[in-house]
Amino acid sequence: MAITFDDLPYASEGSGISTKAAIDAQHRIVHTLRQAHVPATGFANEDKVVALGPVGPRLLAEWNKGLLALGNHGYSHFDSNDLNTESIEREVVRGEATIRPMAASVGRAIPFFRFPYNHIGDTEAKRAAIEKFLADHGYTLAASTIDTSDYFFNNAYERAFAKRDKAMMRRIKHAYLDHSRIQIAYYGELVRKVIGREVPAIMLLHANRLNSATIGQLLALFRSAGYGFVSLTEAQRDPAYSTPVAATKFGPMWAYRWARARHVKVDGRLEQEPPTWIGAYASGTP
Repeated sequence: MAITFDDLPYASEGSGISTKAAIDAQHRIVHTLRQAHVPATGFANEDKVVALGPVGPRLLAEWNKGLLALGNHGYSHFDSNDLNTESIEREVVRGEATIRPMAASVGRAIPFFRFPYNHIGDTEAKRAAIEKFLADHGYTLAASTIDTSDYFFNNAYERAFAKRDKAMMRRIKHAYLDHSRIQIAYYGELVRKVIGREVPAIMLLHANRLNSATIGQLLALFRSAGYGFVSLTEAQRDPAYSTPVAATKFGPMWAYRWARARHVKVDGRLEQEPPTWIGAYASGTP
């Protein structure tokens, strides 16, 4: 399994980013990954780097050494469905402002780009154009095979944190870890059904408060499911990741894309949704 984090330096709702929250989250995530000797790729949004001022590049620098690596997530958290190919390419290039020279300063490249929302082209013409300009800029499209809707749980966790409701924070963490356990098993079986064998998994996480509080437990979940840890580069060397994927306005995990390409019938309704109370609490309903 390859571990990936989106929305570096810190995922936050709205335009405001708390410097303290970003520093605390990154410290926990990076420290835990290093202590566990786990490779990981962090995909940065340049506008989030800029919003944190001098702290932004300092936090990213921790992902530019050892087993950690940087990836490009665009200048902003844009939706490619809403942009033409020229605008998308500008987002890709502007997203390099900090990470490209930072990586080059230590002899590294930025080999992967991941689109926000996993939207890789809603028409075939756009998808093909995206594939070409990514290749022209030296990028491989970063895949993902396991999604736990961590952002959804994090919205609830942030509300509990703001209310200083420690009991609710614990409840949300437990629900998130239970859901993650189910999703890890579900997506592993889905890949085996579609591809017919084991394929290195790619875990999609976000650099948020909830994951910083649970990263050690998440790593334990992966290990208990039989996973070891590899880099994203090593994971995507598997031939399965060379399977062409079709255009879609949605952002499904790769097993669903492979199923469509291979004409394998799968029933996405079997995938378990997060508990409804999580969304209700996040929206302030209770």
